[in-house]
Amino acid sequence: MTILGIESSCDECAAAVVKDGKRILSNVIATQIARHEAYDGVVPEIASRLHVEWIQDVVAQALSEAGLGLDELDGIAVTVKPGLAGSLLAGLSFAKALAWSRGLPFVGVNHILAHLYAPLLYEDIPYPFIGLIVSGGHTLICRADGFDDIGVMGTTIDDAVGEAFDKVAKHYGFGYPGGLAIDRLARRGDSRACKLPAPKLDKGDHGYDVSYSGLKTAAIRQLDQFWKAEYAKSDENIAASFEKAAIDLLLTRLFKASDDSGIRRIVAGGGVAANTYLRETLAQKQGLLVHFPPLALCGDNGAMIAGIAYHMLSRGDRSDLTLNVSPRVPSFRKLR
Repeated sequence: MTILGIESSCDECAAAVVKDGKRILSNVIATQIARHEAYDGVVPEIASRLHVEWIQDVVAQALSEAGLGLDELDGIAVTVKPGLAGSLLAGLSFAKALAWSRGLPFVGVNHILAHLYAPLLYEDIPYPFIGLIVSGGHTLICRADGFDDIGVMGTTIDDAVGEAFDKVAKHYGFGYPGGLAIDRLARRGDSRACKLPAPKLDKGDHGYDVSYSGLKTAAIRQLDQFWKAEYAKSDENIAASFEKAAIDLLLTRLFKASDDSGIRRIVAGGGVAANTYLRETLAQKQGLLVHFPPLALCGDNGAMIAGIAYHMLSRGDRSDLTLNVSPRVPSFRKLR
């Protein structure tokens, strides 16, 4: 089964062709970074307009690189949640029109689930495993018993980890995208320069939840209180100290989830899964089997959409032309 996957949830206009949920025939990503750089963040109106302008060419390029015509596709998949409403609608509207015009089945995809599927495009990973989904909009620790049988164990109670990276980077003028800028600076810094505080959550949380609002505020407004006098307050040291505090907080909860569940296999996905310190620290953790997607598939992409959609379409899932987007995911403990 050959699937065209379309992803337009935020600022990446992407399309890919994947065969049988594994074999990537093409993967085209048109990034909007240069258009949003002046604002140090994604401007929703600009993002949605660019998706409308670019999506036809991106899909055409994906088909061309795969060496296929529309009549050789078996289905179309598109991101419908979560994300920016205007951006999602651009992708969904195009996918609906294309599927209708060619008489192809199509299915809407939750791109959080697709991020967790990205490593499975390259490896056969057995279930169950503990999933770590980390991006600018989402921070989730979950138990995966199937490609769409995902139980949320912990999440952020305020900011996503990627959002915290972006806001700290914006405050200090590190560059855009913030997560990548901090990662690069941190490689030349000393994470011992500053001991930033870890949040203490109420006892009513689920034990695996995280919070980044206080850490972000401490890094921006209260840095002097935690700085060690023997270290220079350089951009590199600030970046390294913040990165370590943010990732260590996440890993503490992740390791607890693994220990409590007895599941020693970890699968990570999302933009922050490209972070060097996260990847190195997890890879060195004794007793865990860790799987990451390639760096090119950590961010939003069409291959993960087409890949997971293969399993959905294979079992008979179909969406109809009344399907709409859902910018937010409800705060329940089972992802669908």
